[in-house]
Amino acid sequence: MSFAEHYAKHLRIAILRVLSGAPSCTTNSSILHSALPEVGLTPTRDQIKTELAWMAEQGLLTVGDHPGLVVATLTERGLDVAEGRTVVPGVQRPSPRP
Repeated sequence: MSFAEHYAKHLRIAILRVLSGAPSCTTNSSILHSALPEVGLTPTRDQIKTELAWMAEQGLLTVGDHPGLVVATLTERGLDVAEGRTVVPGVQRPSPRP
């Protein structure tokens, strides 16, 4: 597996976990861009939007376009993945939360 594939898997679980802690499990791409460096990931805004689209195709979240932003909302399946109850190929399994 390439570095890019490993990075994408970790980025996806990090996005799901940020969403799981957001009010109503919803946030926008700008907030994700600000929050992800806190866990050691520094994706571009375009990478975030690409991963949001991929995860929407997998049924892990829904996306809505608003002027200048992409708004993501976690689905029940996405929450199950974020909490380690469901495994989806292409998404890193979460490590236990402290």
